[in-house]
Amino acid sequence: MPELLTNKPCAFLPRITRAVSAADSRALGKERGEAFYRLCLEYAQTKWMAGLPAQALLQLNRAMSADLQGDERCLADFPMPYLPVSWILKERPDRKGQFLGNPRRHWQHYATRMSGPRAELRCWRAWACYAIASRILPHSGFPHDVEQVEAEALAMPGEQEIVGMLGDIGLSGEAELWRESLE
Repeated sequence: MPELLTNKPCAFLPRITRAVSAADSRALGKERGEAFYRLCLEYAQTKWMAGLPAQALLQLNRAMSADLQGDERCLADFPMPYLPVSWILKERPDRKGQFLGNPRRHWQHYATRMSGPRAELRCWRAWACYAIASRILPHSGFPHDVEQVEAEALAMPGEQEIVGMLGDIGLSGEAELWRESLE
């Protein structure tokens, strides 16, 4: 895969033998279960290795929207992708001229504008990713959206609230996995 040699593979994502594309994603149609989840993780790896970290994070968002029950085989090897989120942010590809965007601001907006299937759980997963980004990224270079906070009187949830909600409505072990990603 010579076209994918920009970044070393993320150890927390599946190894890929070929680049995953949007066509692969479209081929799944409306399926949003285990196959969709696995494909999103592979697509995230593709984007990461190609030097597109912001797009890799977007694929991890998509993976977190999968309709999973918690007993799927792939979750044993690749649980909810909080560790890949943390790993990508720690690698700080923006230092290499790769576009990362502002993940804190992205997840803040994502959490506060959630709709569609499993919206409540997806919202709390977005807040969980916001908290990871808040721990890893410097606030000066990656600020949250102060204007939204003021205009909407937005109260950012704390880590205890996030872990409580993930424990209540997330998959079995998801709250503990998220805590691990904060370390």
